[in-house]
Amino acid sequence: MGGMTRRLFLPVAGTVAAIGVAEMAVEKKSSVSTKAQGKSPVVILKATSYSDELTSKIVEGVRSCGLDVRGKSVLLKPNLVEFDHSTAINTDVAMVAAALEAFRSLGASEVRIGEGPGHRRDTYEIAELTRYRSEIPKFDDLFTDLNRDDVSEVPGFGDQATMFFPNTALRADLIVSLAKMKTHHWAGATLSMKNFFGLVPGSVYGWPKNKLHHLGIDNSIIGLNRIFRRTFAIVDGVVGMEGNGPIQGTPKRAGVLVMGSDLVAVDSTCCRIMGIDPGQIKYLQMAETLGNTAESEIENRGESAASVRTDFELFGEWKRLRLARS
Repeated sequence: MGGMTRRLFLPVAGTVAAIGVAEMAVEKKSSVSTKAQGKSPVVILKATSYSDELTSKIVEGVRSCGLDVRGKSVLLKPNLVEFDHSTAINTDVAMVAAALEAFRSLGASEVRIGEGPGHRRDTYEIAELTRYRSEIPKFDDLFTDLNRDDVSEVPGFGDQATMFFPNTALRADLIVSLAKMKTHHWAGATLSMKNFFGLVPGSVYGWPKNKLHHLGIDNSIIGLNRIFRRTFAIVDGVVGMEGNGPIQGTPKRAGVLVMGSDLVAVDSTCCRIMGIDPGQIKYLQMAETLGNTAESEIENRGESAASVRTDFELFGEWKRLRLARS
């Protein structure tokens, strides 16, 4: 390989083998308007436990948002970061299993699961610890480790000319961000938009996704959400995390699912449910061309954000984010 290391060779090989994937991704990106016109529907449904009828609730939320997935390939992107049995770091396995069943029942041509954890290098080990492998039938056949998937080069990531992304994500007609409702010690909150950090391959950019931290967390969130536009969010707020999130915080029961196609509106709504002022979250301030943040621009369907508000404990300097009660 002429002195080229395996780490450098693999991305280039993936690019050559799948150059059409990158072209298709650029076409998909350009075919979607930057920001939806009018109010963004965000569905809030009560879900008091993971034994609730999660599948039917997800189907209800998808339909209420007017999303049609018939004949489309869907990639479910959970938040799978670290493991500690005493807290609530990851998207619960019941949520992933329910989403899998829901999108199949809605007529998707293919539903896969993909994630590239930012901490654990052995993705299948953490999938084992979180019971994904034992409780989701044929999990290994459905799952792609996005940290080690073949990649293609895509232009225009922040101030970077190009970035490599997993072909599984680039090929998908729809990426569903199955995020966990959590506070974050650097970003203030981590929700559906931040969850896309798992679309950046660790085999190319290192752990814990060093390239994204060098570029800046907020800049990287915006960059990822500019590239990946055919998306839908389902935020697992049945049990979230408060305090020193996204790993070392404590479980917080909010008892909700939050869904929508406008990820900016979904994250802004989740912040209001958590008692956080979304206007103080930097990445949401930067996202005004990507989606709606103001309450006047968001149409809550199901419950209202105010009616299910559950204040999350805020860590350190982030206590200034507390949303005033009206």
